[in-house]
This record gives sequence, C-alpha cells and structure tokens, in this order.
Amino acid sequence: MSDARSEPSFNVFDEIRAACRAVAERARFVRIDRGRISEVAQLLALDGAPRPLYDRTHHFLGEEAATVSYVLALDTVNFGSGYFPHLRKRPGMSGYHTIASALADRYRAVGPLDADSLATITPAACARLFGQEDFGEPIDELMDLVARAWNDLGRDLIDRFGGTCTGLVDAADRSAARLVALLSAQPFFRDVARHDGRDVPLFKRAQIAASDLALAFDGAGPGRFDDLDRLTIFADNLVPHVLRCDGVLHYDPKLLARIDRGERIPAGSPEEVEIRACAVDAVERIAASLRATGTAVTARDLDVLLWTRGQNPEYKRFPRHRTRTVFY
Repeated sequence: MSDARSEPSFNVFDEIRAACRAVAERARFVRIDRGRISEVAQLLALDGAPRPLYDRTHHFLGEEAATVSYVLALDTVNFGSGYFPHLRKRPGMSGYHTIASALADRYRAVGPLDADSLATITPAACARLFGQEDFGEPIDELMDLVARAWNDLGRDLIDRFGGTCTGLVDAADRSAARLVALLSAQPFFRDVARHDGRDVPLFKRAQIAASDLALAFDGAGPGRFDDLDRLTIFADNLVPHVLRCDGVLHYDPKLLARIDRGERIPAGSPEEVEIRACAVDAVERIAASLRATGTAVTARDLDVLLWTRGQNPEYKRFPRHRTRTVFY
C-alpha cells in the first residue's frame, strides 16, 4: 500500500477551491471580472444545464468489469490537448473523441486491457491502437506519454489492487475524494501545480474518472460516489476559453497575444496555472450566484454546460491556449 501521507486528504475538494481562490486573488496575468458573474449566471440559467449522459457513440459500455476498465484506461490517457492539432483524427471527430473511439473499438473487438498488458504496453503499440503509426513528432512524444501513463496504471493495479480496475474503484468506498487520492499515487494523475510558493491542486483527470464512472453506471454500483456533488470543474483549456469569451476572465494583453498567434503556454508557468485556477474560482462564484437565486447547481453541472457551449462556432473561431501536458 502507498504511504497515505503522499495522497491528498479527504477534503481535497475544499483544498482545490481554497488554493484556486488564493491564486485568483494574487493572479498577475488573469483576472476575474466579478461584475460579469451574475450576468453570465443568468445566461447559463437560461441555457439550462444539460443532464450529463454517457456518450455511447464514442465510448465503450459493456459488462461491469470491462466498463470500469475502459473508463479508467481512457481517463488515464485523457490528455494531450496541446498535441491534438497534430493528431491524425478520425473523420469528423475531435482529438479526444478519436482517442475514446479507438479505445472503445479495441474493447469491443478484443476485450479489456488487463493490468499486465497495461504495465508492459509500448509506445509503438499505443500508436497502432490509436492509428498514429509513422506520424513523427510531436505525436511520437504523445504516444510515449500514453504508454508511460498506462504502464503506471498497470503497475499500480498489480501492486495495490489485486490487478483489477474494479479493485481500485472498490477501494474508493463510494468516495470521489478517495478515488482522487488513490489515483494521485500515479505521477500523471498528480495534478498539483505551484504558484507563488504554494501548492495548487487541480486533479482534473482524477475528478473526471469519478464523474465518468457515475455517468457510465448511472450513479449505481461502481458509479456510486456519495460526494459527487463536491467535484470542482475539470480545469483544462476549453472551459477557461469559454469564460474568457463570455467576459468572465480577462487575460493580460501580452498573454492573449501569445495565445492568438498559437504560441504554447508552458505547463506549470504562472500564466498557465492562473488560467486554470481562475476558471475554477470563477465557476464557483457563478454556482454561488445561481444558488442564491434558488437554482440548484453544482460545479460539475456548470462544467458540462460550459464545455457544451465551447462546441459552438462562436467560441471555436477564437484560439484557446495550448499547453503540452499530461494533465489535460
């Protein structure tokens, strides 16, 4: 078993919120326009929060153990947005849906990736699975990271959870916070940044794992998490972009110019941390504004709504920040 001191505490969601608020208060490159919070909250209320649904078109759904395996395997490699402009995508699909669909096809045709396969898979095998053979850099680099992420998952399953994904989920004992803690023992899940000398936990993909399991199993069995309403948004590069386009986030002009000309924003830089952390805090403020008017809403609900808004052409016509990272 891993040393519990290396894992986030069970109030990890409070820690995320507090750290992100502290970043927002001290940010130099990103500012929250608090005057826009209530206006955007009203706009989102008019849109209505869509009920999150499990997308069976691009994802695998089968018997229980295979589905748990698929969700965890996918969320282990649910990163690479900074590489996706170079990814060989399936027709009409985004980078994420290309990855999700290819993995789903593998599960339907061959069956789940077991712990031994995950622990030993190579970058070349990942490239074949995802249709990225002989594509060159930077996709070769991405496939190397994918293999390392799966290797870490496989070894963790073998070492701590009896070699099964269901063992890992069972160990979470219906707590999303506990699942985040367990997953964070794997380096690529340990999404903790630094800003002005303090840790800023974000745990985007670990939180999504709990959310995706809840969607796949409709909140029952392996998808039951009694603290699911405590999740924050899944801070990436799309939700902050939507908030910026809607006037909630304001970027320093030089930062915005860098994004507009396609310059990569380095992972862990003050600018990149502030973009993600300020998005978390801004959505918390929007949620509080909505709840004050009697609208029952969670940050997870708003993440779905904002992500869905980001698919509209009015948002896609502006560049969003690109960062090469294993965290989103």
